[in-house]
Amino acid sequence: MVNLLFGVHCHQPVDNFYEVVDEAVDRAYRPFLEVSERFPNFKFSVHYSGWLLEYIKKNHGKTFNLLKKLTERSQVEFFTSGYYEPILSAIPSDDRRYQIEKMNLFIKENFGRRPHGLWLTERVWDPSIVKDLVEVGIEYVVVDDYHFVSSGFNKEQLYGYYLTENDGYVLKVFPIDKRLRYMIPFKPIEKLEDYLLGIKCVSGKPGAVIFDDGEKFGVWPNTYDWVYNRRWLEEFLGRFTTHRQVEFSHYGDYVKNNSPLGLAYLPITSYQEMGEWSLPPENFLLLEELRGELERMNKDHLFEKFVKGGIWKNFLVRYPEANRIHKRILELSLSHRDKKKYRDFLESLLKAQCNDVLWHGIFGGLYLPNLRDNAYRYIIKAEKEVEKHQPVKQVEIKDIYLDGSEQVKLTNQNLIAVLSQRGANLTELSIKDGEFNFQNTLSRYREGYHYKILNPQDTTSTSEGISTIHESVPTLNQDLKSLIVYDWHTKNSFVDHFPKDLSLDSFIQEDFTELSNFTTALFELQKVGKDISFTKKGSIKDVYTSNIVKNFRLLEKGIECSIKFNTEYPEELTYLLEFNFHFADLDEYFRIPREFESLRDFVIKDSYTHKNLVINFSREVKCLSYPLNTVSQSEKGVDMINQGLTVGFFLNFNLAFNLKVKLTVE
Repeated sequence: MVNLLFGVHCHQPVDNFYEVVDEAVDRAYRPFLEVSERFPNFKFSVHYSGWLLEYIKKNHGKTFNLLKKLTERSQVEFFTSGYYEPILSAIPSDDRRYQIEKMNLFIKENFGRRPHGLWLTERVWDPSIVKDLVEVGIEYVVVDDYHFVSSGFNKEQLYGYYLTENDGYVLKVFPIDKRLRYMIPFKPIEKLEDYLLGIKCVSGKPGAVIFDDGEKFGVWPNTYDWVYNRRWLEEFLGRFTTHRQVEFSHYGDYVKNNSPLGLAYLPITSYQEMGEWSLPPENFLLLEELRGELERMNKDHLFEKFVKGGIWKNFLVRYPEANRIHKRILELSLSHRDKKKYRDFLESLLKAQCNDVLWHGIFGGLYLPNLRDNAYRYIIKAEKEVEKHQPVKQVEIKDIYLDGSEQVKLTNQNLIAVLSQRGANLTELSIKDGEFNFQNTLSRYREGYHYKILNPQDTTSTSEGISTIHESVPTLNQDLKSLIVYDWHTKNSFVDHFPKDLSLDSFIQEDFTELSNFTTALFELQKVGKDISFTKKGSIKDVYTSNIVKNFRLLEKGIECSIKFNTEYPEELTYLLEFNFHFADLDEYFRIPREFESLRDFVIKDSYTHKNLVINFSREVKCLSYPLNTVSQSEKGVDMINQGLTVGFFLNFNLAFNLKVKLTVE
C-alpha cells in the first residue's frame, strides 16, 4: 500500500491585478474544489497565501464556503506559511513569527483548525529558520527531493519523511517527488499508476509526496482543457479514491502512523529549477552544456546529485533593483523594531515582504512593474507610519543597500530620495502622497533563456499528455528579437557619460564608446552645509586627468544638482546626463524613440499619479529618449514589458563645463 500525500499550494502576489486573481479562482481554485467535493475519500492538503484567502473570502464567497465545507468534513488539511508569502530566510526572525502567527490566526478563526504543517515559500530551505518554526508550533514542512538528493540521498530513500535539527530544535521534513511534480496533472493516469505501484520504501509504508502549484490545475497553458474538459482530475480521483494499493493521506495522519526514515541535514537551497534561474546567464548556459554532456554519456542521473546551481539569494546579487527593495524593507524592519507595536506600520512592512517581486524565473516576478509598484507602495506607507511617531530624519547617510557603498536618504514632507555613492546616482524618487517611486525602473538584463529563444530548437514531444511550463521553450517574433538589448550599467538617474559617436540608435543600444571611467565609479561623499557633495577624480581615455563634482540638494518637491567638470583632454567632448523614470502607464507620446533639439525644460506628464516630472537646465541641451522595454519569459511564453522611459540630455564642451539641473515633481 502506498500513501499518496497530495497537496496544492495556491498563491497570488499581494495586490495583484484583480482580473488575474479572478481568472485563477474561476479556472483553477474553484473547479478543483468542485471536483474534489464529489470524492469524499480524497484527502488532500492545501496552502493558500493569506492575502489570497482574504480576497477569496471577500469576492468569491462560494469558493471560500466550499473550502470551509471540505475542511469541516475532514477532506482538507490546512498548511500555514508566512501570511504575505515572504521567503522566510530573507526576513528577520521576529517578522517570520509575525507572518506565521498571522496566518495561523486566520486559519483558526475561519476554518477552526490549527495548522501543524508549513508551506515553505518557493521551498527555500535554510536551517536558520528551524528554531522559529518549531517555537511557533510547526511540526513538519515540505521541500523538494532535490534538497535531499543534492546532499547525498538516493531517490529510493525518499518516500516518507526525515527529522532535521538546528541548535537542538527538531523538525520533520517531507521530500516532494519531482517525478510526481512533472506527472501531475500532465501525464495519463495509467503512467501515474505504474509509477506509484512501482514505489519501494526502505522502511515502513511508502509515502508518495506531491505538493505543488494549484495554478497547474487550470491556469497554466493548456491545463484547463486537459484537467476539466478532458476530465483528467475526475479520472485521477475516480481511479485512486477506490484503489486497493493507493490511499490518500493527510501529512499529519502519516506522521502519526509512520516513523521517520532517519536524520537529514539539508543544504541551503530551493528546487532545482530555482538554482538554475538564480545563476548568472553565462553560468546558466554552462550548466545547460554540462547537462547535455552528461546525457550524451548516459550519466544524466549524476546531474541532480552532484551538479549544483545557485541559491535564492543570488537574485539579490543578479538584480540590484531587487536588492534595493529587499534592503529598504530590511532597513525598515531593523531600524524600527519599536514601531511594530503599531498595527498599520507592521501590516505595511509585512505586505512589502511578499516574495514574488524579488526574483525571476518562469514567472514574471521582478519583471512585472505592478509588483514592484506594490512593494514600494507598502515601503512608503511604512515610512509614513514611522513619521507619525518620530520626527523625520531629513538626511541619513549609511549603507542602506548593504553593498559596500554608502547611500544618502533625503526625506521631507513630500519626497523620499535616495542617492548612491556608486556613480553619484539617484536610485529612488518616491512621492508620499501618491505612494509611488518614479525611479522604480528595471535594467535590460541578459537572461540565460535568451539564448534558447534566439536559437530555437525542435522540442516537439512525442510523449502522451501535455507539457509543463518547465518543458516548453518560448519563441520570439522578429520584432521582439530586436528589443533584446543589454545594459552595462544600472538604469538609475543622474548617470554620467562621456560618449563617442553618440546617436539615438547607439543610445538605445548602449553600444556607444564610453570615454570616461565615471559612470559606475565609487565617488567620495560628504555633507557640505545643505548639500550632499559627490566628487571623483578620474580620466578620459584612461590618460587625461579629469574631475567631476556633483552637489545635490533636496527641494520641497524635487532635487537640484549642480555639476562641475574639468579635464586635461584637449579636444571637444560630449557630456551626456542619463535619466531613467518609471511610470505605471507610459505616455503614448514617449512610446517611440525621439530626438529633441536645444531645450532648457523637459516635462513628462503622468496620468497615473496626476503629477508632472519637470527637468530644468541652466543652459540649453539636446535630448534623446526611448521607451525602456524588456523581453522576458513567463508562464504564457514571452513578454515585452515597458519598464519606463530613458532620457539623455547632452552638450558639447572643451576642457570644462558647469551645469545646474533641477528635477521637480509638480
